[in-house]
This record gives sequence, structure tokens and C-alpha cells, in this order.
Amino acid sequence: MTEQPYDLRKVLDEIKDLPGQYHATDKEIDPDADLAGVYRYIGSGGTVMRPTQEGPTMMFNNVKGFPGSRVLIGLQASRKRVGTILHHDWRTLGQMLNDAVTHPVAPVKVDHKDAPAQEVVHYASEPDFDIRKILAAPTNTPVDAGPYITMGVVYGASPDKKQSDVTIHRMVLEDKDTIGMYIMPGGRHIGAFLKEYEALDKPMPITINIGLDPAITIGATFEPPTTPLGYNELQVAGALRNEPVQVVDGMAVDQLGIARSEWIVEAEIMPNTSMQEDINTNTGHAMPEFPGYNGTANPAVHIVKIKAVTHRQDNPIVQTTIGPSEEHVSMAGIPTEASILNLVDRAIPGKVKNVYNAPAGGGKLMTIMQIHKDDANDEGIQRQAALLAFSSFKELKTVILVDEDVDIFDWNDVMWTINTRFQADKDIMVLEGLRNHPLDPSELPEYDPARIRVRGMSSKLVLDGTFPYDMKKSFTRAQFKEMPNWQDYLK
Repeated sequence: MTEQPYDLRKVLDEIKDLPGQYHATDKEIDPDADLAGVYRYIGSGGTVMRPTQEGPTMMFNNVKGFPGSRVLIGLQASRKRVGTILHHDWRTLGQMLNDAVTHPVAPVKVDHKDAPAQEVVHYASEPDFDIRKILAAPTNTPVDAGPYITMGVVYGASPDKKQSDVTIHRMVLEDKDTIGMYIMPGGRHIGAFLKEYEALDKPMPITINIGLDPAITIGATFEPPTTPLGYNELQVAGALRNEPVQVVDGMAVDQLGIARSEWIVEAEIMPNTSMQEDINTNTGHAMPEFPGYNGTANPAVHIVKIKAVTHRQDNPIVQTTIGPSEEHVSMAGIPTEASILNLVDRAIPGKVKNVYNAPAGGGKLMTIMQIHKDDANDEGIQRQAALLAFSSFKELKTVILVDEDVDIFDWNDVMWTINTRFQADKDIMVLEGLRNHPLDPSELPEYDPARIRVRGMSSKLVLDGTFPYDMKKSFTRAQFKEMPNWQDYLK
């Protein structure tokens, strides 16, 4: 019997019976702010408003207004759970992703009959079609611009189909057949392909794939320079699973969809047109973003016209996330760790033992680097590593450097090194006038008119918490006796 390929349902089957990893509820939930409001307490973690915690992923089986549909939230809102899902040590997931991106496995096309995502088809030309009544897309807060697709992997290609890519964007349901899509300027390959279509004044066919194996959603968040234009990140998921991702031709657009998705929205991005993101609410807000603040509604998001929606027959799952949650850290942070390791391993091999993009930075803004020095001649190599990290990921804002005896996943240990192996007058590096992420509210010209000319510029920070190698004896931690039988005392 052939083993079932990986998809969301297979992953859920693997974790359902593990203590504290999965919880399903049949209690009715309103997807309009209530669903995210509940999960914020139970398991979102990250930079979400306190109180919050790391907890199980949750399946809501009874979603108000959407009989037969289910909503899953927080599947990746725990790094340890991601390790379980990918069958790998959670501490070295960045190294696993680095290996996957350098040994890609290409997708494979299947027939429509072999694509569970196309078991049910709704065409937008049908008189009663309304995406807002078909897809249980939640809002995160009462002031969101509307229901958002937050975990939709967009598949697009260049007009000549020679290059393709998958990316994740924030997408709001604006009307019965219209989505507003925010494509961040620079760095997203879908945006590069769209410019080619706009030059031809033609709509760009895409699919939006919802309800996926986390190997796909994590792999899809790689960015340049690690994955250059034309590198389709579905190849990363193929490498992580050691099996190709299955894709299928669209039913209504000339584009591929992910065959084992729960849902596929087939659509076209309209050329050279835009609309107000919060046109239905006028709140001025989009949705909560990874830094922990409500994103400002964009006055000119891209207009996406839906042509069809397909989904599985049996209780299709809408997968969603809370913007500032630990889930974003898993999706954005682990590939960023891989990107940093990819570059430093080539430039200064053996000097960076591990990297962690912590929740305090939302997975994007901060990294902690564990440095190995062989001798006094390696002094300074740690700061070279920090510069390489900034080069590998332009949205990185803060780098903390620690020695290899420090647990980079333990904030007490990281802060301990800053308090005992750090002097502010000599161990701080500030780099001014660099590009960063425009969602950071401190990166506004009015915040620092002298250094921030346009939104998205930033000063970047390095905190060097490594001790000078020639003073190693002064920084040796207290050594305790090794006790191989220590667990016997817990029996």
C-alpha cells in the first residue's frame, strides 16, 4: 500500500494524540474577532497582547455562518511542535531548512482526479457566488479592515511561465468576488512577476492555497538572496518531506494550485489598479502584524478578482493565524535563521554554531547568534558574523552575539551574558541609514528626522556579548559535577 503524501490532515493525525499539542472544540465560535480573541489566551504566544501563552493548536468545528467548514489556528505556534511536525530537533530547525533550500526537490503535477483540493468547485460566474459566505476567513480584532486570509500561499509565475514562486501576503475579502492583496514593495517575487504583467497590461493568474502541510508554509517564506528570482520555494517543502509537493492545473485560471490543499482560490491580480484596503470599515487599520501593532490600512492594495473557489468535500479546513503570534515566528523566523546560516557557513565556516530568531523580534527583526572562537586570532569574527546576518536578510534590525556556552533559546541566559560579558561603551555597534521592515512603527521620519528619510529606514544594532578569547579564564562558568543518574532522584 502506497503511503499517503504529506498534507495538513496527515500532519494533524500525527499530532492529535500527543499531550498538549492539539485541541478540538464543538462550541460555536464567531469568526469575527471572537476566534482570535479566544486563541490569544490559549496558545498564540509571541508578541500578542498579554496574557497569552504557548499552547495547543486549536480546531474550531462549529463556525458561526459556515456549516461544514472548520477553522484551524496556531498549528506552528510552538517551535517544539514544528520540530515534531518536521521530525527534527527543534533547536536546529534553521540548519534543517538551510540543508533543504540547498537540496531542493521539484514539485510534480497530478491530474484533477488526484487533487483533493478540487473535489468541490464554485465558479464566480454563478449568480449566488460570494466568497464571504463560502470561506470562513476570520478577523483578528474588531477594527480589522475585514475578514483576512492570513495563511494563504499565493502561487504565481512570470508571463512566459519560465519562472514561478510561492509567497504569503495579507489578503482581505473586500466584496463577493474581490480580494485586496498587500504586496510589500521589494523582495517579493510575486510582485516582480506582477510588474511584468502590468507592463503588458494583462491580469496575472494566481492561486491562493489554504490549509497546507507546514513544510509548505514555512518553506514559502524564504526571501532573497537565499532564494533568488525564479526559485520556487515549493522545492524546499519537497526537500523537507523527501517527496515532491503535488500541484494541479487550475479549473478557471491558467495557473497551478497545490493539489492537497484544503482550499484553492483561483483568481487574477488586476493590472495597474488598486483600492483602499479598509474600504468597508474605514477604521484606518488593516490587521495585527508581526511586530505586535495593528497594521495601518493601505490606501492602495492590489485588486484580485476571483474566478473560482475549490475545496475538499469532507469538512474543509480554513487555516488561519494571529499576526503577532508565535506562529509567525516559526514561519518567518526559521527560514531567516536558515538564510543567515547559509551565508555565514560559506563566508566564515565553523564560526557560527547556531542562530535563533526570537519571538521578541517577531521572527524577522532580531537574531541571536552563537559564536565559536578557536583562538585569539578569531577575535572580531563575531562582528563579521553580525554584518553577514544583516546582509543575508535586510529586514533584520538587532543582532545579539553570545558565546557557545550560552543557551540561545533561554532569555535568562542571553540576558545573563549581556550583564556579565558586555560593556555598553565598547560592545555596542550602531549602523545608521539602512533599509528595514516598514511595519516597524519606530521607522517613521517623524521619529528620527535626521536619520530616517523615508518609512522603512532604520538604525541597526549589534550587542556583542562574547568575551575576549584571551580573557577566557575570567569568563568560565561555575562547573558542577556531572551526574549521569540525576533522573533516578525523580522516581
